[in-house]
Amino acid sequence: MDALTQRRWQASRLIQASALLHGGALAAAVLHPEAWPGCLGAVAADHALLTLAGMLPRCDWLGPNWTRLSEASRARGEVAITLDDGPEPEVTPAVLDLLDRYGVKASFFCIAERALRHAELTRDIVARGHTVENHTLRHRHHFALLGPGGLFKELEAASQTLAAITGARPLFFRAPAGLRNPFLDPVLTRLDLRLASWTRRGFDTRDGQACAVAAKLLRGLGAGDILLLHDGNAARMVDGRPVVLEVLPRLLEAIASAGLHPVTLRSALL
Repeated sequence: MDALTQRRWQASRLIQASALLHGGALAAAVLHPEAWPGCLGAVAADHALLTLAGMLPRCDWLGPNWTRLSEASRARGEVAITLDDGPEPEVTPAVLDLLDRYGVKASFFCIAERALRHAELTRDIVARGHTVENHTLRHRHHFALLGPGGLFKELEAASQTLAAITGARPLFFRAPAGLRNPFLDPVLTRLDLRLASWTRRGFDTRDGQACAVAAKLLRGLGAGDILLLHDGNAARMVDGRPVVLEVLPRLLEAIASAGLHPVTLRSALL
């Protein structure tokens, strides 16, 4: 199937197995009431496994999850720079200037309410050749606890808001902190969104040491990597500057030295 064709939802193997286990446990408890403690234990273990899968940002047990670019993109020597939690007026313009200086395009996972407050800045991201993707409407800390209805409402509102600002609906979604639950993949399929996590992240919302952040991002750098930085909620260095502004040039220079080519996630679909 072409990468740009809307996929039909298909339950992952874990979800299929979970459904069978629940059905089997119910049937066993009805036919053999004395077995209910074991049935309950099996269901509890299954729920623990589902929870663990949702807590691992790079896990694909709950559904498709981009942790690397496509095989064709890797063959072209491409990597993707992604930036989360913006736009941030004190940081994003400087990030855009750095990207312009190096002739690089990136994917910005924007919080829609923040994008609406800074609509001109959001439009500037697109005007400079970058893409704006869905990072929820409000970036709620309890996002992974929402049910199907709550997930759909949050993500559709975010996509509509970002589309109204930029003129294009997002094609990718990234969950806050990468945390998810089993209800997310059917909602993403319905909204024609692709879940994208990352190959590596620098933890640049917590670590203000540029050398340490850059080292995490550059360790094992290779074609197909999806690298995560933050223009919103960026940690600050000792001098008060956002660490992303020091890390980004180092990262882009290392990418160029390795003969790799930064692209947007949308470009990697082609």
